[in-house]
Amino acid sequence: MINSLAVYCGARDGNDQKYLTAARQLGEWMAAHQIDLVYGGGQFGLMGAVANGVLDNGGTVHGIITETLASRGAAYKKIQDLKIVPDMDHRKEKNDGNG
Repeated sequence: MINSLAVYCGARDGNDQKYLTAARQLGEWMAAHQIDLVYGGGQFGLMGAVANGVLDNGGTVHGIITETLASRGAAYKKIQDLKIVPDMDHRKEKNDGNG
């Protein structure tokens, strides 16, 4: 049984609306199957669409974002578990299941 899933995707919407729709549907599916989202912690683009799909359907979201991106307003403060780390090396370390 899968309890959580790491999703890697962009902070932009993509070149076609179908990508944004598919990202949101993935989040909806994850919430329906009680699979937590682990992702980059952003509120924009495909990342935000997946997170919204999970959140809007009662699921749990864990985000890991760098201080630089958070200071630029990219962090999604609506998620339940947001970790802000110094840099990408720390972000990858946290996301590997050891952090």
